[in-house]
Formats: sequence, C-alpha cells, structure tokens
Amino acid sequence: MNEHGEPLGGEQEGGLGPLHHLAPPHAAEGRLRLTRDELVAWGEAFGRAARPPLCVAIAGELGAGKTTLVQAICRGYGVAEPVTSPTFALVHEYSAARSRVYHLDLFRLEHQRELAGLGWEDILAADALVLIEWPERAAELLPSDHVGIELQHVPNDEAHRLLLAG
Repeated sequence: MNEHGEPLGGEQEGGLGPLHHLAPPHAAEGRLRLTRDELVAWGEAFGRAARPPLCVAIAGELGAGKTTLVQAICRGYGVAEPVTSPTFALVHEYSAARSRVYHLDLFRLEHQRELAGLGWEDILAADALVLIEWPERAAELLPSDHVGIELQHVPNDEAHRLLLAG
C-alpha cells in the first residue's frame, strides 16, 4: 500500500509505483545507501507492498546484489520455496498466495529474439510478479510501465550498495 492506501502494482495507473513510497522522504532522488541487511529489509518491504501484475527491472553490475534483492522481494511477497538464480535456466517460476512469480536472468541472452523462446509475451501478460535481472538485454521490449531499480557498488565501501529507484 502506498501512503494513500492504494495497492502497488497492477491496480495503480502507470508511473513508478512502489519506488517513491518505499524510499524514505530524505532519500535524494530515490537513492539509498544500504548494507546487505538493509537491502534485504527493503526488498522484503517491497515484496509485501507489491500487487500483480507488476514487472520489476533490476539492473546492476555483477555482484551488486540483484539476486539477493530478488530473493528478499520474493520472501516478502510470500514465496516459501528457495529462490535461486536462473542464470542458466533463464527463467524460474514460483508460487505465492497472490500470484505466480517469474524470475528472469537475461545475462546469457545473446539476442532479443531469444525472449520468444522463454515465453516472454505470456510471462508479461500474466497476472504475476515478474522480476527481471539484466533488463537491458530486453531493452525496448520491457513494458512501458515497468518499475526500474538499479544497484551499484559504492566505491571504496564493500559493505554498502547504492539502490537507485525511479
């Protein structure tokens, strides 16, 4: 729910959805400097607030914490089974009370045309939570109303990540 009591995701008209409602008011431009534990807590809160259909594009360098964030979002959303990286399978599907969850890792994708073989259009059309790592590989094929999140390493500080939302 956002500050106006509206659900996040599918029932909300376009926009950036949950990002502005989960970032504290003092977070400059949706930027948060977080420890791993704080990133996990943020992801769990995001998952609790999310409502399908919702597509979340999570970008960041190798080792920035994308899979950690996906695991936390899934836990908050109610996925009970272990959430693992679909680096080689490209897509993992999970069950939750609210809907199915699709976790895509597009790192090994060589061409956008490979998305069709993954069931891309069916996944995006589903009443589901869709979490996409390496979304830049899908580029303009991402839905226009997707929620964008970027994780960055903090220079000279291995204990923190920068989360950019919005």
